[in-house]
Amino acid sequence: MKPAPFAYHRPRDVEAAARMLADLGDEAKVIAGGQSLVPLLNFRLADPEHLVDINAVAGLGELRVANGAVEVGATVRHARLLRDPAVVDAHPLLVAATGWIAHAVIRNRGTVCGSLAHADPAGELPAVLALLDGSVEAVAWRAGSLARRRVPAAELFVGPLQTSLAADELLVGATFPIPAARTGWAMDELARRHGDYALAGVALTVTVDGEGAPTGGRATYLSCAPTPLVVDLGPALGGGRGRPGALYDLVADALDPTDDIHASGAYRRHLAATLTVRSVGRAVDRARAGAGVVSR
Repeated sequence: MKPAPFAYHRPRDVEAAARMLADLGDEAKVIAGGQSLVPLLNFRLADPEHLVDINAVAGLGELRVANGAVEVGATVRHARLLRDPAVVDAHPLLVAATGWIAHAVIRNRGTVCGSLAHADPAGELPAVLALLDGSVEAVAWRAGSLARRRVPAAELFVGPLQTSLAADELLVGATFPIPAARTGWAMDELARRHGDYALAGVALTVTVDGEGAPTGGRATYLSCAPTPLVVDLGPALGGGRGRPGALYDLVADALDPTDDIHASGAYRRHLAATLTVRSVGRAVDRARAGAGVVSR
């Protein structure tokens, strides 16, 4: 199938884009990479009257490591983030998560911020943003001027494929905090085929003290809840690398996935708990290496 007819707009600056969205309201959709939107248009699951292409908007292609975080503009492609030496060095968790996304051809066009705006509960980047207490920046044309607001991840994702952004707001950037010192990370997921959406997945961090003993940890889960679900792993992290039985039970009690055509909720819960047990050890090893402590 082909998209329904629409009017195409290509603003050149943020103010023009914001004015456009304010004027067009619910009848407009924003496109950057288009890897989620274009299939919806082709199947006519979305039929906006206007398409606002932000690829020519000045200033949205910035990617930098600053202020203890990786700051990503709205038109930065997944592939560019994966190749950026400063980001690779500063934020290996973000890089690893981006590498899990679909296939290379998708990563070449898809954008980091587009993944966040799409808010797919199976998406890797929403999970990482929630895990790290990251945020996005949105702009809108209000009362004759450009209004900006920062939206924390905890307030951004409100349901499957739903965010708290208003129809006239444009997501212009995202901030992924870099984990603190002595914090290790791990990410794992399982799909039926490489590049498919995960049946279940986990991104987690663990922090250790000067002796290498875990002092806290948290995890977020893919494909297990309507939005990225953050779970405190601290109660199960005693005993050096974590207690496998306690970790499994903690995660299994926290998750309540639903059945679908791909897997039962019970299987997703078991898979998420098993991936957590497997991943915590890797995170602890990385945290200890960062702290200069030899793994026990």
